[in-house]
Amino acid sequence: MLEPLRRLFPAGEHPRVLSGLADPDDAAAWLGDDGSAYVLTVDYFLPVVDDAETYGRIAAVNAMSDVWAMGAEPLLALNLAALPADMPPEIKQAILRGGASEARKAGIPIAGGHSLETKEPAYGLVVFGRADPGRLLRKRGARPGDLLLLTKPLGTGVITTAAKRGQNRPGDLEAAVESMLVHNAGASRAARTAGAHAATDVTGFGLLGHLWEMAQASDVGFELEAEAVPWLPGAEAYGAEWVFPGGAHKSFDYVRPHVRFDAAVEEWRQVLLTAPETSGGLLVALDPADLGRWQEAAASQGVRWWRIGRALPAEAEPFLAVRGA
Repeated sequence: MLEPLRRLFPAGEHPRVLSGLADPDDAAAWLGDDGSAYVLTVDYFLPVVDDAETYGRIAAVNAMSDVWAMGAEPLLALNLAALPADMPPEIKQAILRGGASEARKAGIPIAGGHSLETKEPAYGLVVFGRADPGRLLRKRGARPGDLLLLTKPLGTGVITTAAKRGQNRPGDLEAAVESMLVHNAGASRAARTAGAHAATDVTGFGLLGHLWEMAQASDVGFELEAEAVPWLPGAEAYGAEWVFPGGAHKSFDYVRPHVRFDAAVEEWRQVLLTAPETSGGLLVALDPADLGRWQEAAASQGVRWWRIGRALPAEAEPFLAVRGA
């Protein structure tokens, strides 16, 4: 899909495009006349929970996350609502109300949008933001020796899948929803304050899928400590029971040729590390010398974080190494 578009809009044809089809970044970025970088993204998806308002909230937070992952602050958003004609009006209103509540929490308006009638519901946002072009967070830029930090525990994909199948245990879905509703605004500000070299958010391609994008863009390797990766309550248990969303196996097949797994890393854990996430945290590459600035900034923003690995020289080509206990 991307290759034909890249041929239609080759890199360099529009020199003000700072991030576009040529890059694997989280949003497009455009250099404005005022010297600001203007960031634009779109994201929407099918329901991940049964409660309509909660679904709208999660979808909105997930869409805004791509702007924060670029080191930008959102300015406004537009609704994208594809909803069945026979869906009760109160359910439609609840979805939109959920999205509006999270946009308001982020300090931005939803200034319009577009809707259409479909068989299955889907909802999300177009989000427009602004950044300092010199402080854009990109997937490229990680350097050998950088620390690899993660700002939310993982497991939303397997937990919501377990809930859909009626296999979830008490409290697990609630913890996952709470995590998905955490805004990445504070993590983005902490990363900019600390001078992070690279960043992305962990969403549909899972931890290893997005880490592989960063490795390729930065031309480095990454060593990941499997035991250091934080998980939401229940996530590892569902993984061990092979309760995975459909996209997990596709993501695993895609990234597996580029990963060196220690023998101690169980096969189910390998798949779990590639399972799709919804509204995940930021993955940040940071110079160890800047860790103190990160700690101070993260604490001031109320950001939880975990050190999960480090960047290494790429050798012949980029790679991922996952170490066991």
